[in-house]
Amino acid sequence: MYNVNISIDDVSPHLLSSTKVLDRCRELIQEFKDIKFTLFVPISYWRTMPPDYGRADTRTESPLQIDQYPEFCKEIKELPKSNFEVAYHGFFHGIPNKSNNDEFKELSYEQAVDKFKIIFDVVEKAGLKQDFKPVFRPPAWRMSPAAIEAAKDLGIQILALSPKQAYRDVYAGGEDTFMNVVYCTANPPFDPLTLCSKTEVVYHACEWDKNYLDETKTEELAEFLRENSDKVEFCFMEDM
Repeated sequence: MYNVNISIDDVSPHLLSSTKVLDRCRELIQEFKDIKFTLFVPISYWRTMPPDYGRADTRTESPLQIDQYPEFCKEIKELPKSNFEVAYHGFFHGIPNKSNNDEFKELSYEQAVDKFKIIFDVVEKAGLKQDFKPVFRPPAWRMSPAAIEAAKDLGIQILALSPKQAYRDVYAGGEDTFMNVVYCTANPPFDPLTLCSKTEVVYHACEWDKNYLDETKTEELAEFLRENSDKVEFCFMEDM
């Protein structure tokens, strides 16, 4: 059997990176009753940089801090625990006025500790402390060795990372000291759907992203799962 987890990044109160993607998840649950999704939530999503030519403007005037969005928190809290788990995906996600990504790429140990403490504090204010699992995916996959060490010291138990060399260069071996790392194995349409002993399929909630879990990708995933139904065992991150 092959362990399979479906994760979705950037689930947030952003109008174009929102819980609308969960409608696709619910469609999949109708057919695959025990399918498992890990939702990676940026705690105070803030896109500050202008769009690339021809793309939608996704900037917001201020951070979308989840404790200020009770309806979002309510929807997250009420998700069926048999199909969904919730994990951390940074604070702002980006570096304000510098990048919409890479928030953890160059942090020192002390900076990362401060960042994690802010993240945990806001999650508690949002009433979601019991809903988040100690699982972390760094925004845009990038995370300094010092930030990896801070995550370990502050109770993060699982890192969700990329196995690609460009990202491993940023980790600089820091991930090797972490007991439990789950690596992405498919990132449609960039990396095709294939079965591995630990199959971690990553999508985005961002409607502007080519990796957005839209209707077409949902059907492609469903067909892939149908074709391999006798080989698949759905699981959450701790079982990967």
